[in-house]
Amino acid sequence: MENKFHFFHYLHFFLLLSSSCYSLVAFSWIPYNENKNYEGSSDLVNLEYHMGPVLSSPIKLYVIWYGHWNPSHQAIIRDFLSSFSSSSYAPHPSVADWWRTVRLYTDQTGQNISTISLSGEFFDFKYSQGKYLSRLSMQYVIKNAVRSYLTVPYAWVGYSGKQCPGFCAYPFAWPKNSGKPPPNTRNGGNNLMGAPNGDPGVDGMISVIAHELAEVSSNPLVNAWYAGDNPISPTEIADLCLGVYGTGAGGGYVGQVYKDFRGNGFSLHGVKGRKFLVQWVWNPLRRRCFGPNAMD
Repeated sequence: MENKFHFFHYLHFFLLLSSSCYSLVAFSWIPYNENKNYEGSSDLVNLEYHMGPVLSSPIKLYVIWYGHWNPSHQAIIRDFLSSFSSSSYAPHPSVADWWRTVRLYTDQTGQNISTISLSGEFFDFKYSQGKYLSRLSMQYVIKNAVRSYLTVPYAWVGYSGKQCPGFCAYPFAWPKNSGKPPPNTRNGGNNLMGAPNGDPGVDGMISVIAHELAEVSSNPLVNAWYAGDNPISPTEIADLCLGVYGTGAGGGYVGQVYKDFRGNGFSLHGVKGRKFLVQWVWNPLRRRCFGPNAMD
């Protein structure tokens, strides 16, 4: 599980997106670890429900753009977030199809995780809390945006192109501290997977954002759905499937994914003809990692 902090409220979720390349509480994408890859069905995964709440009321997502953002980068992320709505049109397999797996998780009353929709945006162009964000300063950024004292769930994601391309932009950047071949090849080679929207940094952020949305919805108070005995550092539903993007994933291979006409990899369709590469999550019914682009 990444270093993140959850706050619970039934209606609103804040996604703090920072263009800064520095942070004291940096969101970091955990490098691929095949020991945590359970693409196949497994009884070894002890994912349990700990009786806490999930986000079962309609989730209204608000984005805070922190710092200076390229409008084209914002458009990619905005289109991805708009693709979560079940009313958005996109061919199968779609982002909305991917969210249906997350919605399989329930609370103790049997209520499923709800729908998610992009409901608003806030802009903090001047780095009001500086370029070094602590957990406290992130809460100030959110408080200043909403001008209220409500506590809400949030996740912070930095721009992968500056922050941690070797981790956060995986698999569009060479894995940091890895001598292995790029993750899209089985037999070696020097060609990295192409980013479907033309920007490895932002395209790498997409899966990180999806990862966080899935986990904060299924484990907002860190007392709902997770594996392991340590609630301080639980293994959540997306952690179980790190590095898994398609059927057959393992050993640094992301699995079978689609290619666009330029040869760029993707797994999901979004609005406006967008394509995205998004990791799988643990399916509680199939008891394995699963995504709508599965070949089996």
